[in-house]
Amino acid sequence: MPLAYADALGTPKKRVSYFYDSEIGNFSYGPGHCWKPHRVRITHNLIVNYGLAKHMHVFRPALVGVEDLTRFHSDDYIQFLRTVTPDNMHEHYRQLQRFAFNDGGDCPVFDGMYEFCQIAATGSIGGAARLNDKSADIAINWGGGMHHAKRSEASGFCFVNDCNLGILELLKEHARVLYIDIDVHHGDGVEEAFYTTNRVMTVSFHKYGGVFFPCTGNVKSTCRVMTAWTTRASSASSAMYVRMAWML
Repeated sequence: MPLAYADALGTPKKRVSYFYDSEIGNFSYGPGHCWKPHRVRITHNLIVNYGLAKHMHVFRPALVGVEDLTRFHSDDYIQFLRTVTPDNMHEHYRQLQRFAFNDGGDCPVFDGMYEFCQIAATGSIGGAARLNDKSADIAINWGGGMHHAKRSEASGFCFVNDCNLGILELLKEHARVLYIDIDVHHGDGVEEAFYTTNRVMTVSFHKYGGVFFPCTGNVKSTCRVMTAWTTRASSASSAMYVRMAWML
């Protein structure tokens, strides 16, 4: 159990739940792919060796199942993730096209892909659950953040959208959720998922310009049923945007 630290005024420190599964470092998107799951293991080793882990509750819970993943994703998409492998992918050509997979591209089929998705989702759902039952003040899942995945579509290295699954878990106990995305890419998968509800507000800090992925989150992008407010911070070479979206 982590020690109960307090500041100089005697105020108890926040209770931090940290989710980590050592298996995540064993997966690979393929040779030459820029997304490296083993970086999560490197991050964990830094946390341990800097002595930060002793200030947190560290969890490796049982992996979530199909019923958890299909709270956001479609049944046929999750079934595809469960069954496709590098060896049989030639048998799933139409589904590969339908679900936006690309051999050698951003979203390739790789060994253990479904388990990798389970690990990412488990930490975010588990963290949200601990926030819901008030057993933690802060929850961390460095293996998550797959904010580009859509309901039935892989995108931008992301296959399962653990962010959306975590938000749905939070909505079980909270009337509204504020989602803040600080990735350099627009959090399109989360904004799209909650476009038509006033229970989730999304705030995305991202770069926009030219063909920069995912080519969404433009200052002029609006929707008839919602307010979408975007501001721009210019530099010599690029434009950075803060985009806030919510239902009226």
